[in-house]
Amino acid sequence: MKWSELSIHTTQEAVEPISNILHEAGASGVVIEDQMDLLKERESVYGEIYHLNSDDYPDEGVIIKAYLPVNSFLGETVEEIKEAVNNLLIHDIDLGKNDISISEVNEEEWATAWKKYYHPVKISERFTIVPTWETYTPVHSDELIIELDPGMAFGTGTHPTTVLCIQALERSVKVNDTVVDVGTGSGVLSIASAMLGAKHVQAMDLDPVAVDAARLNTKLNKVHETVTVTQNNLLNGIEGPVDVVVANILAEVILRFAGDANQILKQDGLFITSGIILNKKAEVRNGLIEAGFEIEETVVMEDWVAFIARKK
Repeated sequence: MKWSELSIHTTQEAVEPISNILHEAGASGVVIEDQMDLLKERESVYGEIYHLNSDDYPDEGVIIKAYLPVNSFLGETVEEIKEAVNNLLIHDIDLGKNDISISEVNEEEWATAWKKYYHPVKISERFTIVPTWETYTPVHSDELIIELDPGMAFGTGTHPTTVLCIQALERSVKVNDTVVDVGTGSGVLSIASAMLGAKHVQAMDLDPVAVDAARLNTKLNKVHETVTVTQNNLLNGIEGPVDVVVANILAEVILRFAGDANQILKQDGLFITSGIILNKKAEVRNGLIEAGFEIEETVVMEDWVAFIARKK
């Protein structure tokens, strides 16, 4: 299939309304190239590596890209998008240059173009995440390497919520612990737990695509004998006692099964949670306490929060 890449050079102020216009026009997602990302200060507590090429960003403002299938309706769709964007001026939204261009992209090229942005990243004292197509030599003898090929469906393992969870696991998981990973996605948290010495990890996700991906990644990292991956809805039917429950998932979902997590944990067991946006911090903290946990640690990275909570 051939795709058209629609590119709009605009301002930060216009990113949200233009993104909404593109979604309504049928784009399943957008790419945002913001010149300010080059100037953003990033923490490097554990030696994180950030590869940003200035050639990939505009000299000023923001470029928003969306992908639409090449079909007989494409011309009409593009004109509707242009009209909707121009109408934002009525609401006093600064459109900046408002340059709109379109080009054709082959699906094969599009499917692999994202790989150039994905490099080995050290995300904690011991863990480094490495894409399968990269060659990486460990710097330290005790360094733990997680190999991932996230494909088009999952992240690279370097999102702040994943980093927070892995750093928490590194401080918490002991040799021969039992771990439950709720909403495993690519399986990266389960893989990390196994590498830290857990004797058994139950990895679960409701999405069958995630289940398949996690199984492949556990085999790739040679921990498939320790990690069992199944399709499951949260902790339904799961029995304890276990030492650690970890969940990198939405705040609302964490609150939904916090009581179940408490039930399957051993006395003094740990519930490690992230995926919590900063403005949900107090709500989740209170919910964990109500479910019978004592908050041991609260960690914030960018706009995200992680809790390490202990069963009383």
